Amino acid sequence: MSVPAAYLAVIAIWSTTPLAIKWSSDGPSFIAGVTSRMLIGTVICLVLVKLLRVALPWHRQAVQAYMAGSLAVFAGMLSVYWGAQHIDSGLVALLFGLSPLATTIISVIMGTETRPGSMKLLGIITALGGLFCVVSLGTANVTSSAYALYGIIAVFVAMLFHSVSTVLVKQLGKDLSALSMTTGSLLVSMPLYLLVWVAVDGSIPNEIPMRAVGSIVYLGVFGSVLGYMFYFYTLRHVSASNVVLITLITPVTALLIGQAFNGEQVTATVWFGTGLIILGLSIHQWGNQLRLKPA
Repeated sequence: MSVPAAYLAVIAIWSTTPLAIKWSSDGPSFIAGVTSRMLIGTVICLVLVKLLRVALPWHRQAVQAYMAGSLAVFAGMLSVYWGAQHIDSGLVALLFGLSPLATTIISVIMGTETRPGSMKLLGIITALGGLFCVVSLGTANVTSSAYALYGIIAVFVAMLFHSVSTVLVKQLGKDLSALSMTTGSLLVSMPLYLLVWVAVDGSIPNEIPMRAVGSIVYLGVFGSVLGYMFYFYTLRHVSASNVVLITLITPVTALLIGQAFNGEQVTATVWFGTGLIILGLSIHQWGNQLRLKPA
């Protein structure tokens, strides 16, 4: 596959996923929507593992890696789907744009990375200032839900789950292929999804809008399978600094997509906060390169 094509595919999928999550819950409950998505993704992954004859090990470290992956696939996604009911899709993408910063902080806490320098700290503070602008000043103007703040907290917690999962998977799953890692994480997560669905919902809707059906299928195929595969393929062939650009681009494109296709209002305050978050991410990633070197 062409590396630029895979890179653009990741941007397209990550930009459209938040809106697809919101649409997938228009008919069925959010639990039914996410469970259906993961079931589709699991079936596709198992078929690919069989056709491509990819090893799917179940030794102790592999199981630990799959369980670490399930923090994102189960705990993270369940939180995202609940939160997406109450906030606009653009805000979902914006909150997930903070994941590089959260990953750095979690890595330091877990002892896998050294303490960030002054420029990285400045980037973290700047991005958190942007988040404060969006949450405290911009939320009331972009959503009518009474649970907007709780929705933001739920998506923020989901982002933290994804960041913790990233750090753990990097340690435990380094010898596993992207397809094996994705399949194993889905297989560990599916029983949990089914238990939650039976306990909380347990019903199958008599009628599901076509937009919700299309969103669930899209998320199952692209969000749960191809998106991860394209991402890992890109990560293998592109420098880490260029991959980080994806997290700078997708919040903006997701805001624009939500505005264009879902009538979501994006106020000046939200754009200002978005700009601060992107600036903070940029300083965090490349700030040290801007510092003057001694002659």
